[in-house]
Amino acid sequence: MMDQTAKKFDRSRAAEYESQSRIALAGYEACHELAACMLAAALGTGGNRRILIVGIGGTAQEVTGLSRLEPTWRFTGVDPSEPMLALAMERLKAQGLGDKVDLHLGTLDAFAGDELFDAAMMLGVLHHLPGDDAKSAILKAIADRIAPGAPLILAGNRYAYASKPLLLAAWGERWRMHGATNEEIEAKLGKILQGADPPHSEDAVFKLLDDAGFEQPETFFSSLFWSAWIAWRKQSALMNDRRVRCHHE
Repeated sequence: MMDQTAKKFDRSRAAEYESQSRIALAGYEACHELAACMLAAALGTGGNRRILIVGIGGTAQEVTGLSRLEPTWRFTGVDPSEPMLALAMERLKAQGLGDKVDLHLGTLDAFAGDELFDAAMMLGVLHHLPGDDAKSAILKAIADRIAPGAPLILAGNRYAYASKPLLLAAWGERWRMHGATNEEIEAKLGKILQGADPPHSEDAVFKLLDDAGFEQPETFFSSLFWSAWIAWRKQSALMNDRRVRCHHE
């Protein structure tokens, strides 16, 4: 499923991602800044924290925001789209942050690292995965790679788009506010209705998190269809063989 998702983010989409994502998500900067603030508040300041970022491709805004708060933290980023990962690398180098990040092309389940991370972030990914099975699989893969009690910052669209016609119309009006023609808006609406599969409610997101091994989800940002949450890896969850080996080494 992730291979199909990666194909959506080809070179043409990567080239327009930085500008268009800021229109599609009203409050793009605020969401990323608050995500960094929430994670810093959850983990405490200082130290040599290691953060896993799933779907880092594009602006790599997660690294930018956290590095402003916590310059000693390091990051591992995973993304299945080569053009999007290249864009992230370009942005990080331009900001002098390239040496803080290890970038890996591919899916999280193919990532070979044995390290247990102090936290994870996944922004703007979940609603691109078709079906609950794919959504559950990536959340479980994240849970498997962070320590019990570690926080996850998750953000993405929730609600079936067609179930919220007023929000969908407002989303179209935002594009019109930024100069899109009626024809362009219709094309964008058609693309979002056909090209993504968000969870159908916040409760559905919370159930996915619970089933994957996370607890105590809390919403800290919302904008039309979009929300951002912090949740915590369950302390009582059993570790798999890879994590047990890592613990004893």
